[in-house]
Amino acid sequence: MKTDEPKHPLGGSRKEGGDAAEERMDDWFHEGATSEFEEGEVVRGRVVQVTATEVLVDVGYKSEGAIPIEEFHRHGKLPKVGDDIEVYLEAKEDSEGLIVLSKDKADKIKVWDAITQAHDKGLPVEGRIVEVVKGGLAVDVGVKAFLPGSQVDLRPVKNLAAMVGQPIRAKVIKLNRRRGNVVLSRRAVLEEEREEKKKHTLEVLSEGMALTGTVKNITDYGAFIDLGGIDGLLHVTDMSWGRVGHPSEIFQVGDQIEVVVLHFDRETGRVSLGYKQKSSDPWERVEQTFAPGTKTRGKVVSLTNYGAFVELEPGVEGLVHVSEMSWTRRVRHPSKLVNVGDEVDVIVLDVNRAGKRISLGMKQVEPDPWATIEERYHPGTRVAGKVRNLTDFGAFIELEPGVDGLLHISDMAWTRTVGHPSEVLKKGQEIETQILNVDKENKRISLGLKQIQPDPWATVAQRFPMGSRVTGKVVRLTDFGAFIELEPGVDGLLHISQMSNRPINRPDEIVSVGDELTLLVIRVDPNERRIGLSLKELAHAIEPPKPEESPRGRRGKRGKHRDEFDDDEN
Repeated sequence: MKTDEPKHPLGGSRKEGGDAAEERMDDWFHEGATSEFEEGEVVRGRVVQVTATEVLVDVGYKSEGAIPIEEFHRHGKLPKVGDDIEVYLEAKEDSEGLIVLSKDKADKIKVWDAITQAHDKGLPVEGRIVEVVKGGLAVDVGVKAFLPGSQVDLRPVKNLAAMVGQPIRAKVIKLNRRRGNVVLSRRAVLEEEREEKKKHTLEVLSEGMALTGTVKNITDYGAFIDLGGIDGLLHVTDMSWGRVGHPSEIFQVGDQIEVVVLHFDRETGRVSLGYKQKSSDPWERVEQTFAPGTKTRGKVVSLTNYGAFVELEPGVEGLVHVSEMSWTRRVRHPSKLVNVGDEVDVIVLDVNRAGKRISLGMKQVEPDPWATIEERYHPGTRVAGKVRNLTDFGAFIELEPGVDGLLHISDMAWTRTVGHPSEVLKKGQEIETQILNVDKENKRISLGLKQIQPDPWATVAQRFPMGSRVTGKVVRLTDFGAFIELEPGVDGLLHISQMSNRPINRPDEIVSVGDELTLLVIRVDPNERRIGLSLKELAHAIEPPKPEESPRGRRGKRGKHRDEFDDDEN
């Protein structure tokens, strides 16, 4: 410390006694020793005392420096007496003449020196991510540094918050010591590490070798595997011998898997990988495992318009064609019988190992009901059944499970014209029919509904002979005449030419629907199921009640009466 008396390197004001001489000598020594210290530098010192509030450090100056103990707590460890530490010389003297030291500033200067050296030499620094900030992450490397989001990883990181607290190695890509700005790049370190791994991988990589990699990314068509600095593609078709809908069904990002190198192009660096190739192809033994005629069980894995694919074992599938699904039903689509995921029993029909195809049958598991159909159903016999389906041309009647017969629309009624089967039948209705024909080869049974009733036209000639008078109701008008219902199921035609002697343009000039008429039968054809009727001829047939009149007079009378009849009709 300075005294009130001026000093001189070689002496000063003289004092009495030896002690004064020793003090002058000590002042000279310390003044010479501390002349090398400069404020703002980092110097080494020795801890001489540790108290509850401060640490005293001797740097070889005339007084010790006191450093608040909090500066040591922030760094996690208190020094012990005798420890040599580095401190920052803020001032040689304060207002009390004591040297001013700082541990915090010394550490920061050391950190900045290390960061500057790392920046200049391109070396990585270590730090810990402390928080997410705008545009990236804040990293503690001794001082707070900024890690841009684009420099966090080789690929964009969606969740930066998940990295908080992680230790990292990064390169200093920008540095401004005066402003205290440090910008880091973890990506640069990862790229260097990847290049080193890639170099090593390329040296040892060869087709056919097995190695372990990490699932890096998954797409619809496969997965990219990190082999160590180089990525390989594991295509979805090389993941399993069986069916794979999507790669995510087997692998997840981050999985460690063993793969086989299928192809390696050193010029382009492309690597094709295989996973299923670690095991043998199940098709190599398919002819022994699934010989034709073998009954087995499988799982429906896919449906198409023409059939269902059934997995017999992982990697081996067979096709059940729609024609091989049922003995009796015409299957328009496999979904009518089976669904994806169903377990079904099948018979192996054919095996094509080279083409990797197996033909399967479902109906062959059960006996063919049509093989003995002629023994159970004979033409002319009556059978009961249930209306299963209606079409424009008829109705399908279920006679027994798997056996349907066709009731054609023309065999539904003897007399009436059926426009659609729904006019006579309803779906689900129980009915009795007669077997008309059995065709075993084509698996067809023809049924008749009208045949269980007598044909009214068989005796129509006896009941409605030609020349007889009949009464009926007009049920329908057409351009050419009117249909007259003579009895239920028997209609006759009153042609427009048979309505009157005078010309008529339309039938409704003479008759209307619902009219009750007395007519003359002029034609009967049971085979054609036709009856011809006439109003005009009925008028001719009416005889006047005068026997003395001559034939000519009778004809005149008849003609006159006919004219009067026509006038009445009008």
